[in-house]
Amino acid sequence: MKISKLHIDQFRHLENLDFDFTYPKDFHIEEKRGKPLEKICFIGQSATGKTGLLELINNSISEFFDFRIISEDRILPSLYFNHYNIKLDFEADSINYKYEEKSIKIDNKKFNIYEGSYSGGAKDVINYKNKLFYFTAEILSKQNIKLFEEETVILIERYKSLKEKIKDNSYFRLTFDDKVEDAIWIGLLEENINYLQKFLQFASELINSGKMLDSSSQTKVENWKGNNINPLIEFSEKFNSILEKINLEVDLVNTRNITPLHNKISGENIPIQKTSTGTKQLLLTALLLFKLNTTDSVILIDEPERSLYPDMQMELMDHYKNLAPEAQFIVATHSPFIAASFEPEERFILYFDNEGKVAVRRGISPIGDDPNDMLFNDFGVNYYNDDVQEKFKEYLELLDKVKSESNKELKKKYLLEASKLGNQYNFILDEKNQERLQ
Repeated sequence: MKISKLHIDQFRHLENLDFDFTYPKDFHIEEKRGKPLEKICFIGQSATGKTGLLELINNSISEFFDFRIISEDRILPSLYFNHYNIKLDFEADSINYKYEEKSIKIDNKKFNIYEGSYSGGAKDVINYKNKLFYFTAEILSKQNIKLFEEETVILIERYKSLKEKIKDNSYFRLTFDDKVEDAIWIGLLEENINYLQKFLQFASELINSGKMLDSSSQTKVENWKGNNINPLIEFSEKFNSILEKINLEVDLVNTRNITPLHNKISGENIPIQKTSTGTKQLLLTALLLFKLNTTDSVILIDEPERSLYPDMQMELMDHYKNLAPEAQFIVATHSPFIAASFEPEERFILYFDNEGKVAVRRGISPIGDDPNDMLFNDFGVNYYNDDVQEKFKEYLELLDKVKSESNKELKKKYLLEASKLGNQYNFILDEKNQERLQ
């Protein structure tokens, strides 16, 4: 499933906005031209409506999963259907869907939305194998992280008590906010919990047999591990590349927690509760992307950069795409490091026009551009503060003096002062820097 177009007539303070979520006809990668974007980035100052856009996309597509075809030209919405003043185009299972306020077109066949009472047979509009996942900025909450902090024996007991409430893992629509049900987490971690339960039972039997120190015990352990593959192994192969910059990795030996970590250098076990806020958020998000079936899905993420150092932000979207390669990612960010991992055609900048209304434009800076250039070109932020601007003016004045001064000693003095100032602030005299002073 991929979104290709969105037009907003009216949603909260957003009016008459058009978003074309397809690669342009002249895009540098020929096979992508005209196709839906693989990833989308919303940029904009506070109050422009980035989070609101994620909510709108989440809510409007969610309703499609509740629509039912009841006749040749009628569709029945859910009881909680909202008449969003939007037009939305997306693809699912090679079928094109176009939604307007009163109708839906499925491969150009029009169905009017029927809102009367109905009790006959119906057919789902969208196959449930297409999925929608929304990671809100509040995903890292005490309630969500608590389950990962619990010791294994407690978690196993929690699993037993919730087993009847656990759904299968073919989730098609989930919002991960600050209050995700324990049954959802437990369901996604079921394979890991079952492994730990079997391992602890095996270890207990080995200890009770009195043969822990027997020469054959190591062989028994290795045989058991060969017949019972630790589900953390596959996850660690992907997650360790994210943790590498902070010298952490998944601990495949420790069984105290569901996702144990240790320091690569010291070998010290690091309990989840003692890791940083950024590490906790990485764990929750990466684990979900790994565990959920993200094939043909749309994944919405609000502020993925939260509590992460810039060096990790720069590679974050590459890591997430590696975890969910067939998903369309849609993120809202304030980070130039996150934004730099998107093509300019994949960035949508929200800004206030001269009338105070929100407008939208495509990005300018190329993918991987210097974050300072990204700030200036796409974020519209002059990263030179007043102090630096004064220093830059001083730098320009010194260069002017070098050009106009005839006294060799003074010329040398001005040149040394300009060089010192330029080196200190890494000033480069080009058109862009001149523009920033205007």
